[in-house]
Amino acid sequence: MATNGTKSTSSNVFLIWGGEGWVAGHLKELLQQKGEKVFTTTVRMENREAVIAEIERVKPTHVLNCAGCTGRPNVDWCEDNKEQVIRSNVIGTLNLTDCCFLKNVHCTVFATGCIYAYDKNHPPGGEGYLEADPANFGGSYYSATKSKVEELMTTYSNCLILRLRMPVSDDLHPRSFVTKISKYERVVNIPNSNTILHDLLPCAIQLATAGDTGIYNFTNPGAISHNEVLTLFKKHVRPDFEWKNFSEEEQSKILKAGRSNCELNSDKLVKRMKDFGVEVKDVHTAYDECFQRMKANGVK
Repeated sequence: MATNGTKSTSSNVFLIWGGEGWVAGHLKELLQQKGEKVFTTTVRMENREAVIAEIERVKPTHVLNCAGCTGRPNVDWCEDNKEQVIRSNVIGTLNLTDCCFLKNVHCTVFATGCIYAYDKNHPPGGEGYLEADPANFGGSYYSATKSKVEELMTTYSNCLILRLRMPVSDDLHPRSFVTKISKYERVVNIPNSNTILHDLLPCAIQLATAGDTGIYNFTNPGAISHNEVLTLFKKHVRPDFEWKNFSEEEQSKILKAGRSNCELNSDKLVKRMKDFGVEVKDVHTAYDECFQRMKANGVK
């Protein structure tokens, strides 16, 4: 059942699916700060009757879908639980989007950009993948389901799809990309697109409120390597931090599923946010400022 967290000063009503999750918590806080009326829910997306009942009860103008199955402790879990992954990431996501469509509710889906891999036309340091480029990475079952469901969701005229990659928060939350790689014994060193939540989640709310639909690569412009991230982390947050690298080949020996490495082209997002007077900072600047905020907040 949905729970309400604020009093509203506008006609918008936001309902966040996956309401107990990490990204959902950040969105709820941002919406409360804006004075928006916001509810959260943990109703299973694949339960059609319960989804419809929740929408009819809350009567949202906007649904923010942060729910889904990523696997614990990582996507390797999905390789052994494929039916559950389908039920959540495919059936559930489509069901919620379809119910919103039938009820004339705008639906924002927090999706993933981990559906691409570097290739000869998109090498590291080269052209990033555009929103319209077909997915080319199926090395993990998680990514395979995400690319398939995204293709189907584009049919819906009420749906905004935001492709996050390796999201990072201003703390060391267990789900944050920085927290994960800071705890690994060894890390690969490959440039990737990243999503700095502090910068981009307010953009998600603006896009949803404006009624935007279609796909956005929802990452800070550019790509940054693991070593570059950890060098900035060491500089600002943990001066005594040390780490070791290993190759993709060595990494593959300890993983059940492959990992997506790619750069997404975020020009579409940058251009659209200029309409709101918002500058989307490049990933290196965004990371530097993120770690400065961490330091100021006493994160170690």
